[in-house]
Amino acid sequence: MPLLEIDRLSVNYGAIQAVRDISLHVDEGEVVTLIGANGAGKTTTLRAVSRMLKPVAGSLRFAGRDITRIPADEAVKIGVAQSPEGRQVLARQSVQDNLELGAYTRRDAAGVRQDLARMYTRFPRLGERRHQLAGTLSGGEQQMLAIARALMSRPKLLLLDEPSLGLAPLIVREIFDIIRELNEQGTTILLVEQNAKLAMQASHRTYVLEAGQLTFSGPSAELLNDERVLHAYLGG
Repeated sequence: MPLLEIDRLSVNYGAIQAVRDISLHVDEGEVVTLIGANGAGKTTTLRAVSRMLKPVAGSLRFAGRDITRIPADEAVKIGVAQSPEGRQVLARQSVQDNLELGAYTRRDAAGVRQDLARMYTRFPRLGERRHQLAGTLSGGEQQMLAIARALMSRPKLLLLDEPSLGLAPLIVREIFDIIRELNEQGTTILLVEQNAKLAMQASHRTYVLEAGQLTFSGPSAELLNDERVLHAYLGG
């Protein structure tokens, strides 16, 4: 059974239809990536899954449960967490405050403390800067914080929106190493990423969105050599 099933989903921004009639699935243990040009509907899709946006048609199922109409905080409670585009850390709060916010739906104080320690081990720079204001971190450190904050809810599905945006190439490689490690340790990931080649190298399957519609999909290793993808997204 897929962990996430999206069936004929349509989402509007006011009078603009941002996503139209798309269907996709993410199996447990996979990294699945969505690629496409700016404005294709990638972020809209993630925000619908995390319940930040309401669909006008279609359905969302998570672990067999219909989540199409549940509120965003309930989505977090059942295991969906998003690291948003632009990181969106709380700049005037400390690193630790940001991480604790990621666990706001949890009531297991001892478990939260354990996970804080785990995040500081996984992301040593965050541990070194735990009392530093998040707004004073570098871009790469803020991206690590955004991912760690999402992990604090213990998600079954991690939504990553443009994790490489605005980062230097060396930091981008580090972020993608983290994505691979998280998946190897059992986290299922739905990834939206502007760097199509990196995203496909780090994922099991790829969906291509164009103007709010899915145009094709397949195993990432195969699509890396697909002429349509090469010409449109990989500069081939």
